[in-house]
Amino acid sequence: MDLLQALVLGLIQGLTEFLPISSSGHLAIFPKFFGWEDPGAAFTAVIQIGTEVAVVLYFWRDIWNIASGWLRGLVNRDARESLEWRMGWFVIVGSLPIVVLGIALKDVIENDFRNLWIIATMLIVMGIVLGICDRLGRQERQIEDLTPKHAVLFGLAQAAALIPGVSRSGATISMGRALGYDRAAATRYAFLLAIPAVVGAGLFELKEIPGGENAYGVGPTILATVVSFVVGISVIHWLLQYVSKHSYTPFVIYRIGLGTLVLILLGTGAITATM
Repeated sequence: MDLLQALVLGLIQGLTEFLPISSSGHLAIFPKFFGWEDPGAAFTAVIQIGTEVAVVLYFWRDIWNIASGWLRGLVNRDARESLEWRMGWFVIVGSLPIVVLGIALKDVIENDFRNLWIIATMLIVMGIVLGICDRLGRQERQIEDLTPKHAVLFGLAQAAALIPGVSRSGATISMGRALGYDRAAATRYAFLLAIPAVVGAGLFELKEIPGGENAYGVGPTILATVVSFVVGISVIHWLLQYVSKHSYTPFVIYRIGLGTLVLILLGTGAITATM
């Protein structure tokens, strides 16, 4: 990979990680459009660290409050009445499904799931799911209304994003809207819930970068990660402002349009399905 490719892929990652349109799907599709080598699951996982650092910096007060409140609750019974204590456990519980399934299905995720027929289909199907959940979901619950049951359901939804094309934020937001959380609350919690899983996956895959099958090298990987961070932090701010006043309809239309385009290109032989 040259540095221009790394720059473009970092830009794509930063733009798509937080929008409900699947960053992993885009990182699989767009190299095909440009005639580039598949960056591979390891590269994708590592550069996601950049966007998650953006989340950590953007939500550092929330993260600090949750972490410190959870730690206080371990030694102080009164602290266990706080929202921060509950949120700490909700993030932990919600992260378990994607961690367990990610480890158990590692080979399948990195090989069988990286097929453009699957990715394009998931873009369309989950786009429709997002549209339905957003349209029918009530706007009555906030983050303060989270329950253990809802934390598990959010976690199961996030785990579906192990399939490229699903979208981690898209699946989690869809579940939130289906459970009646307003758009801002569902989006904010999706960001917080993603931090342990994405950072953990990125660190786990770091060892693959220097010499993996689709390794792009340390330098290009660092560049793509830095670019994804810079772009990602701007996208977070924009998206939270956007969803406070608008629906997810433009993202639904985009997902269905891109998925349909990829299926047409696959059907005509313009691009190949395998990475």
